[in-house]
Amino acid sequence: MTERYDIIVIGAGHAGCEAASAAARLGSRTLLITIDMEKIASMSCNPAVGGVAKGQIVREIDALGGMMGRITDHSAIQFRMLNRSKGAAMWSPRAQCDKREFSQAWRRTLENTHKLYLWQDSVTEILFDTSGEKPRVRGVKTRMGVEFETSRVVLTAGTFLDGVMHCGEAHAEGGRAGDQASHGITETLREMGFECGRMKTGTPVRLDARTINFEALEVQEGDAEPSKFSFDPDTEPVKHQLPCFMVYTSKRVHDTLRTGFDRSPLFNGTISGIGPRYCPSIEDKLRTFADKEQHQLFLEPEGRTTNEYYLNGFSSSLPYEVQLSALHQIRGLEKVHAYRTGYAIEYDYFPPTQLKHSLESKLIDNLYFAGQVNGTTGYEEAAAQGLLAGINASLRVEGAEPIVLQRDEAYIGVLIDDLVVKGVDEPYRMFTSRAEYRILLRQDNADRRLTPLGYKLGLISDLRYQKFNEKISRVDSLISYTRQQGAKICEIQNYLKSLGLPEISQGKKIFDLALRNDLTLAGLVGALPKLSKFVIENNITEQDIEEAEIEIKYSGYIERERQVAEKLHRLENIAIPEGFDYNAMQSLTIEARQKLNRIRPTTIGQASRIPGVSPADVNVLLVKFGR
Repeated sequence: MTERYDIIVIGAGHAGCEAASAAARLGSRTLLITIDMEKIASMSCNPAVGGVAKGQIVREIDALGGMMGRITDHSAIQFRMLNRSKGAAMWSPRAQCDKREFSQAWRRTLENTHKLYLWQDSVTEILFDTSGEKPRVRGVKTRMGVEFETSRVVLTAGTFLDGVMHCGEAHAEGGRAGDQASHGITETLREMGFECGRMKTGTPVRLDARTINFEALEVQEGDAEPSKFSFDPDTEPVKHQLPCFMVYTSKRVHDTLRTGFDRSPLFNGTISGIGPRYCPSIEDKLRTFADKEQHQLFLEPEGRTTNEYYLNGFSSSLPYEVQLSALHQIRGLEKVHAYRTGYAIEYDYFPPTQLKHSLESKLIDNLYFAGQVNGTTGYEEAAAQGLLAGINASLRVEGAEPIVLQRDEAYIGVLIDDLVVKGVDEPYRMFTSRAEYRILLRQDNADRRLTPLGYKLGLISDLRYQKFNEKISRVDSLISYTRQQGAKICEIQNYLKSLGLPEISQGKKIFDLALRNDLTLAGLVGALPKLSKFVIENNITEQDIEEAEIEIKYSGYIERERQVAEKLHRLENIAIPEGFDYNAMQSLTIEARQKLNRIRPTTIGQASRIPGVSPADVNVLLVKFGR
């Protein structure tokens, strides 16, 4: 059997689903190959989407026309906006999901996407045409001996490439519990000259709710008025939220866990892969924070129709009897029954400095990488890469230029630039601190930043784009009104008095009042009849008011960051010729020459962010290539 497709996506995790969905919707005949069609977009670890910086990424995916936000809204069982006590640039949406419904919703979406086809099998070999100057993709071969022809492949194999699971002294091959590993692809790519490494991740024990004493636990409810991820007005916030719960370890728990350290694959040299620093196993925490007598854990439901709970913060590869013994010493879990213990998993990844910013390989034409194969961790980071890889593979079919998001345009731009330019020495996780322009890159304005691009590409419908423009018009008109309309002393004094604030000596523009940290635009709407009338007559929503307030309060910072970004764009616009020989520039440091030759930046801006390239080296490049 031989069939031809424009694009083949290997792996139906979060990266693969976004890649396949985007490519097909952009008109490419696309085949998605997965080991198990019952586990499409499986939430293998935490059944949640979003969080600090990750929530911003999901809103960007949605603004571009990706599907993760919509699927999350459909399957959410709890929603929280994190960091509300901090500035708006730090607000991060997070949703607990029904993991089974999340996967089923993705499958329904994919099966009903025009030009998208699914095939259940394991790819064992990527086939190449080596007759030209540079190798290029020509197809794939599966375990069952089927060959599919294509000129573009997106590899999103997650943790499955030569995956090995560890629990104490026991280990077994597998991409996750219950699933076989994938073999052959790594060997194929090594033969083509790719550098490969090993990374490690882990997952915690799963518990039976019937055996948990919830009355002894601290309840963590969702937001009283939950929001949602998707900007599309046809999705709704979650109804009937389920609570999560907080529990704590203790010195007794820690002492019990330490009894298994000598059999821990993390500590006895069994595991060679590098683990995530910011999502460590419980045994890693005890080593790193040896003086802490307790750690906070979260019990999170895996769905509405299951008794299975996820113990967030208790990832472990210790022997199963040690894990269970420690669990029984946690308050509320004294009689708990586990469905399965935690385990670690090692898998192959390919250093992302071997990629272009389009996520296409530098070594092989038309081969794209996305997700954990690039050294990242997290559903959200994977989905973002998958979306851009799928878009760019499809654009390549049409002969169009790839989409590359800049660091001041999106967290997705920061993510990809960090991977391609800086590389990874541990599983990469996005944080707000990684973004230089996080005041510009807020979760509330992701649609303003990226929906026009999504519409231009063809991933945003005409109706949704119309609704987007109507919203932007409402927000901008409200901001404009506050700049023009003043508030008299007599109109505002009672409102200030009700808040316990001192009176003002003269009238002010509403905009200037809204700039104050102790006043809110929503409060001013309630206090000022003229402003309230304007809001009602123009159908301005609560969300519109909140977005306008953020734009007003941060206006000075936003303008300052925008000016800085514009200055730095000069470096991004100074191109470095392809194939330039840095060894010929003796004025560069040896380290800079080595790094520049290996990573091959296309602009001086990219070169400036490579670790080991100093400001003096950048000045040398500016003298050579600056205009």
